[in-house]
Amino acid sequence: MKLAVVGGGSTYTPELIDGFARLRNTLPISELVLIDPAADRLELVGGLARRIFARQGHDGRIVTTSDLDAGVADADAVLLQLRVGGQAARNQDETWPLECGCVGQETTGAGGLAKALRTVPVVLDIAERVRRTNPNAWIIDFTNPVGIVTRALLQAGHKAVGLCNVAIGFQRKFARLLEVAPADIHLNHVGLNHLTWETGVRLGGPEGEDVLPKLLAGHGDAIADDLHLPRAVLDRLGVVPSYYLRYFYAHDEVVRELKTKPSRAAEVAEMEKQLLEMYGDPALDEKPELLARRGGAFYSEAAVDLAASLLGAGGSPYQVVNTVNKGTLSFLPDDAVIEVQAAVGSQGVTPLPVPEVDPLYAGLIAQVTAYEDLALEAALRGGRDRVFKAMLSHPLIGQYEYAEALTDKLIAHNQEHLAWA
Repeated sequence: MKLAVVGGGSTYTPELIDGFARLRNTLPISELVLIDPAADRLELVGGLARRIFARQGHDGRIVTTSDLDAGVADADAVLLQLRVGGQAARNQDETWPLECGCVGQETTGAGGLAKALRTVPVVLDIAERVRRTNPNAWIIDFTNPVGIVTRALLQAGHKAVGLCNVAIGFQRKFARLLEVAPADIHLNHVGLNHLTWETGVRLGGPEGEDVLPKLLAGHGDAIADDLHLPRAVLDRLGVVPSYYLRYFYAHDEVVRELKTKPSRAAEVAEMEKQLLEMYGDPALDEKPELLARRGGAFYSEAAVDLAASLLGAGGSPYQVVNTVNKGTLSFLPDDAVIEVQAAVGSQGVTPLPVPEVDPLYAGLIAQVTAYEDLALEAALRGGRDRVFKAMLSHPLIGQYEYAEALTDKLIAHNQEHLAWA
């Protein structure tokens, strides 16, 4: 089995490698290709990747290359984890929206739109080259904003599915609190990428006992602390929102916080310098502890599980993924991309039925879906007016003066990445 990772020079790749090594019986990889245009980073990451495989007794071959077409040739699955513009562009996404009093974040709001505009054309070009080289390969997208990117891929007819680590993070956390195995936790997870709620926590599978009320009663303080939300909010909602909902539920509070500290991009950039120095040490043959602070916890487990299921190698029968709606959420268009539990196998992905969604959540899901429609249109066709409409439609912006100013700032900060600008 051959897998290719586009963006393989990322400092986060050793986390993925560690998962491939530990879970080699679930996903038996014979060849893993790390693809990245940054040859210097790729050499450091590739060296550590080989040492991790050797330490854990994995006999798979690891290849590094900057040649995309050669790297994806004959791959059974291609994982996308790229960042157009690097941490420098992310730093801009997280700072210039604050000048207008709006959240600066790389996956939602004005910053998320900027990332979508930079990313969608690049991902579509990569996917088309994958299709020309190997039309049967699955494309697994971990590149943010996952919902918009996955929709672009599916709309263009690619064999694609989106993946996020939020759900698996909740699964692991709830299992720990309930003192059960993670495999015993089945989430009633509903929404869009980075806009989701856990409306049920079932033991043993989709039809198992819902222990969410018990979980909130016994561990509500710990869950609320992790989300940086008041316990009273969880008690009133009776669900567990993802931590990205804090940008919506406590927007002004978050803006005040963000204005008082360095951006997350600045923190990650400093970590990356340290990590690359570590990766250059020939004695290092395991992922360093510092990598846990880099983000993306449990991504490797989720990626292995998804790839194994899609490629018929095993894997869990039900997984939370980003896939086409097809009537699952009746209040959304069929071609919207949603993030829900799905049956996953070699034939593809089929969303599980979702109980009627409370209007409190359905309204926000519908509004952000409309924004994603407009954002994708702007990413595909360009133009200031399309960017402005996407800005205006986003619930974290919503006022025309902000939308006008943010549109100008987005274009000014991203001209080198926007062909039409």
